[in-house]
Amino acid sequence: MASYGLTGEVRALRERVKTFINTEVIPAEPLLMREDKEADHVLDGLKQSAKRQGLWALGHPKEIGGGGVPFMAFVYFNEVIGRSYWGQNAIGSLTMQDSIMLHRYGTPEQKERWLKPLVAGDILPSVGLTEPEVAGSDPTLMQTTAVLDGDQWVINGHKWFTTGANIAAFTTVFCQTEPDAPRHAKFSSIIVPTDTPGYEVVRVIPTMGHTGGNHCELRFTDVRVPRGSLLGKRGEGFVIAQKRLGPGRIFHCMRWLGQAQRAFELMCERAKSRFAHGSMLSEKGEIQRYIAESAAEIQAARLMTLDAARAMDEGDEARIEIALIKFWGARMLHNVIDRAIQVHGGLGLTSDTPLEFMYREARYARIYDGPDEVHRMTVARRLLKDPVNGAPWA
Repeated sequence: MASYGLTGEVRALRERVKTFINTEVIPAEPLLMREDKEADHVLDGLKQSAKRQGLWALGHPKEIGGGGVPFMAFVYFNEVIGRSYWGQNAIGSLTMQDSIMLHRYGTPEQKERWLKPLVAGDILPSVGLTEPEVAGSDPTLMQTTAVLDGDQWVINGHKWFTTGANIAAFTTVFCQTEPDAPRHAKFSSIIVPTDTPGYEVVRVIPTMGHTGGNHCELRFTDVRVPRGSLLGKRGEGFVIAQKRLGPGRIFHCMRWLGQAQRAFELMCERAKSRFAHGSMLSEKGEIQRYIAESAAEIQAARLMTLDAARAMDEGDEARIEIALIKFWGARMLHNVIDRAIQVHGGLGLTSDTPLEFMYREARYARIYDGPDEVHRMTVARRLLKDPVNGAPWA
């Protein structure tokens, strides 16, 4: 196992996290999947258990109340957290991108109001980037505006796929504040409490397998917030968004590995226990091909992701490496789960196993945080400029 930056002490802590996910979170999944009040109660119990065991908010910086696990080490934690869709929620890493964003760019007042309860798990954040009228993969097209009127920002616009807005305490809204500036300097980020007049949750968008999920459509109609609600500097919104998304993509890819590894284990168990047409499935060449190809894809994606994380940890923007793992990791996730379903036959299409849920979630991976096509385009354009020295292996 490649182990960049994984010390013995951190490895032991990671094993404790894995045990928590396997023995407490995964057994609770049938209840958590219901997404009702009982599910909320079960999730609250898991959060309290994680806190009692010293497993809560491990990747958040110590100075803001977290566990202070270094970035490179926490990359490995995401691999085991990702074994369950609810792992992030149960262990307090769901808000990590937002807490680090606030920690890096927030004012003392913003940190006092939002950061402490965020890390403690008392409130949840949301981020308003994507808009239905323009391509979400090109944030420079955003049409939501904020105009300074005296000591207040007045925000008008339309967002969607603002995840968790219906249960969040605030939304960090990315909007156009500098219309005459260059395209990457037009935007700023502004913190908007969700109870502000004019802030409307239009609907929770029905999506694949989540008719009761929390991807929200929002409207902002003359929403007024104080001048001090600006996060970072004016015109810095694009930079803030990219700084948030880069590490997040690495964490996504490591969690996908956790999902793929779990699907791989289920596939192997099924192959060794199912008899058909004169032999166990595990003895059939086609099934052996599924297992070998899945193992190769998982290992390749894992090493690519760890290499991207290492580059970022050393101060590199790692744009090619991150774009590579985003589309390759999403493909790997889909392929492994698809093969696992195939080995399970009709059973794999039912909710008697977690595979059908995992398959639907895997389809999201090719779209959110940039679709495959955009990441492939990024890689190709950069490598065409300098295929010799610009390649990750150079």
